[in-house]
Parts: sequence; structure tokens; C-alpha cells
Amino acid sequence: MQQQMPKVVITDCDHGSVDIERGVAERAGYELVVANCTTEAEVVAAAQGAAAILTQYAPVTEQVLSALPALVAVGRYGVGVDTVDVDAATAHGVAVCNVPDYGTEDVSDHAIAHAVALLRGLPALDTALRRGSADLGVARPLHRFSATTFGVYGLGLIGEATARKARGLGMRVIGTDPRYAAGSSTPDGTEVVSEADLLAEADLLSLHLPLLPQTKHLINDAAFAGMKPGVKIVNTCRGGVMDTAALVRALSSGIVAGAGLDVFEEEPLPLSSALLQFEQVMVTPHAAWYSEESFTELKRRAMENILNVCAGAAVPNTVNAAALAARPAGMGSHV
Repeated sequence: MQQQMPKVVITDCDHGSVDIERGVAERAGYELVVANCTTEAEVVAAAQGAAAILTQYAPVTEQVLSALPALVAVGRYGVGVDTVDVDAATAHGVAVCNVPDYGTEDVSDHAIAHAVALLRGLPALDTALRRGSADLGVARPLHRFSATTFGVYGLGLIGEATARKARGLGMRVIGTDPRYAAGSSTPDGTEVVSEADLLAEADLLSLHLPLLPQTKHLINDAAFAGMKPGVKIVNTCRGGVMDTAALVRALSSGIVAGAGLDVFEEEPLPLSSALLQFEQVMVTPHAAWYSEESFTELKRRAMENILNVCAGAAVPNTVNAAALAARPAGMGSHV
């Protein structure tokens, strides 16, 4: 009797094609099953007997993990793992993998694109000209980049790449991150300041934080109150890092003069969102991660990560390395 191939399941994916993932899986001797899961129950049903799953938005919770005893690895398309209960996965001996650096250049490029557009008043000027007005007053005051302080909140890979590009445009760049002490500098040369000084000094603030319990709504009414009046804000990390209602109030009061947003607390952004009433708010649909190069790299590496775990190999992109030691006795390689 022919031995059944081990199975790996993509729980959900809106990429249109999974040919890259399928090629990786089949070369490693795995059957690939593609589902369209949005609930815990659907994940459990689709992934019965699977050695690994790869997820985009579908929830991977304690309930899911308890119902899938054969599972060895969970992979996420992307950097964040907020859709996966990592603690529960660790307890079940299931490795959780991400692809933390696939879009570093792309997201930082997008952050800089938003920043440049805001700093040069492009949204307001474009809207005015389409209405037949060539009045520069709609965008005033504008300042040259060399007179601009660019603030980076979160100095991880993407934050540092954004800082480097802002410096290349001639801006003074400051940043804050719990890993660095105020008064120091990062290995790439970003001046580190306190959170209070970052908020008070930045002409433009770019957010590069993970969404964690301690960072949810970190940018709130109190944070806005500590910012320089007329500040501009770019968010390409996670929508929940910023309190949307507080941002609307800050835009209405003039504390915030403009915002470039690629991520939102509710995605896709509903047309009824109060953010869309402001002409000085520029929005993009969670697109910062995308380039043809990053797209291909993400798909290939996300699948390789979970299959390498199944093969018993060490995977640097495992966010819970303790899971391997927590595996129940007898839970071994799937190859």
C-alpha cells in the first residue's frame, strides 16, 4: 500500500495564486490543501491531520490547537503573529513562524512615500488643482526637508530602514525604542530620545511598532496632547497602535495637520470611516508590504519555514523556540 503523503494546509490566502507555495510543498514531499477559513471551526475542519498550517488572517487559537494534535508548525504570511495564540501554541509544542524581514525595504519605502507626500502638501495640492484652484495656501506652511525633524517610533528593522532613508533626504532623524536608552544611538546612527521628546520634537512621526497589549492605542489623546501642533503622522505598522477616535479628534483640532495611513483598526477601511472626511488624510489599503519581489519572497519563505520545522530543522524565524522543547513525547519529524 502506498504511503500517504503528509499534508500541509493553507487556511486562507487572498493572493490569487499559491503556485509558489505548492512548488515548495511538493518538492518537499507534502500534499498541499488550500482552504478559505475565517473561523476557528473552519480551521479545525480544514486542517485535520495536517503537519503544518500556513495562515493569513484566520484565527489560530487554543481551541484550534487543541483540536489538531498532529500539528507541528503554524506559519504566518507576514511579520505580525497577532492572529495566533503563541502561548497556547508553545504549550502544545507547536512552533509559530513568521517572515520578519521580507518587506523591510518595501514597508519603509511606503512610509517614506507617505511622509514625502505629506511634507510637500501633495494631497491638498492635488485636490485643490482638481477643483480648479492653483492656490498654494491650501498646503501652507511647507518646510524644506533639511529643516524637518523626522521621528521614528520603533527602531526595529523597518523603523531603522525608514530612518536611514529619511536621513538620506537630509532630515534630522530621532527615534525611540525600549531596547535603546535615551541619549544613545542605534548601530545605524539614529539619535535615540525619550518617548516624550520624540512626540514633542517630531514634525513628522512614523510608527513602526508591533501590535501587543502594551502597544494597543499607544497613540491616544494623551500622546497627541504631547505632540508639536501641526505634526504629521504616518502609520504603516498596525492600525490598533493608534486610537482612531483620538486621531479624528486631533485632526479636527489641528494638532495633527496630516496623516498617511496604510493600516486601520478595521480593515478594509469602511467608506463610512470618519477618517475619510479629512482631505489631509491619505489612505492606502494595507499595501506597504507589497512589491513583486517581496510578494515572491514572502510566499516562498513562509512555506519553507513550516516545512523545515516539520523536518526537524532549526528555523530562525520561529517566534516561540520553547515550543520545540514542549512537544509531547513521540511527536517527531514528519519526513
